[in-house]
Amino acid sequence: MRLQQFTLGDLAVNTYLLWDEETLEAICIDPGAPVGEIIKVIKEENLKLNHILLTHGHCDHFLGVSELQAATRALVLIHSADAAMLSNPTLNLSSFFGKELAIKADTLLEDGDVLCLGSKMLRIIHTPGHTPGGIFLVGPGLIFTGDTIFAGSIGRTDFPGGDQKVLARSLTTLLQFSDETRLFPGHGMKTILGREKYFNPFLKNKVED
Repeated sequence: MRLQQFTLGDLAVNTYLLWDEETLEAICIDPGAPVGEIIKVIKEENLKLNHILLTHGHCDHFLGVSELQAATRALVLIHSADAAMLSNPTLNLSSFFGKELAIKADTLLEDGDVLCLGSKMLRIIHTPGHTPGGIFLVGPGLIFTGDTIFAGSIGRTDFPGGDQKVLARSLTTLLQFSDETRLFPGHGMKTILGREKYFNPFLKNKVED
């Protein structure tokens, strides 16, 4: 399984392209914009992009969806609790930036759902708090965390639908994974879970409880 990261847009969203080297099936996670580099890699590697996965419904994480979907016909996936955000500029925060952005998901996800990427299984864990339908995408030895947790910090909870207490509970889902698990967040640098257990004050408190 191969992974390529792109950091896109004014808010520096981490967009991830993940693919199976045998089947060339691919998933794109949180496509910011512009998506030209992503489309270039898809063509160069002869990939079939089946799914565009959104870790939550904020606009900076789906700015590139329409262009990417037009180029690949990939299906857009999001947790059911964030589906309404995609068509509501107030909830998806696009109105905050002076825009009125709206898209639609093709498939709604629930906690425990599994996506297949070649022979690999990717599991959905519902992690509300930053938004009602935030998720982790869990693969072999790695987790795409969206804006639930960052290196040294966590996602904001002062946007519509955010809840600090709920987010705190969602962080405890990380305690089931090994310290060597790699974390790929929606913004900022990648990290490993053991480092966050030691240095991230929001997760460190959960370890010590």
